[in-house]
Amino acid sequence: MKKIVIATICLLALFQVTTRAQDFVYTPVNSAFGGNPYNYSWLLGQAEAQNSFEEPEEVEEEDPLSSFQDDLNNQILNEITRQLYQNQFGEQGLTEGFYRFGSYEIDVSPISEGMQIRIIDIYTGSETTVIVPYY
Repeated sequence: MKKIVIATICLLALFQVTTRAQDFVYTPVNSAFGGNPYNYSWLLGQAEAQNSFEEPEEVEEEDPLSSFQDDLNNQILNEITRQLYQNQFGEQGLTEGFYRFGSYEIDVSPISEGMQIRIIDIYTGSETTVIVPYY
């Protein structure tokens, strides 16, 4: 046994191999972190292939001419509403009473905080109450 150990040591001494080492340098794959810039297109393709998120549909911008037409229609309807209001309630504004406009019934009554206006839609039965405070 001693002979085998001595022979192994002699063989290792004769065939001594020198090893060399170098510094370990990490190079990232992603070009955004200092990696090879040619990896960018491959990484982008891989990311897009794995992406399951769908972009929401873009809302088309409204045509300025269409917007102008809508504004004009709103102004005309506002003017008609103002004239109907003035014809119904007169120059002094809201007065106590019960009024009917098409499918709406309007009940104007004084309360301690101001004037209470109840607007009732006859067809649907929905009701809205507005309180106009005294100043």
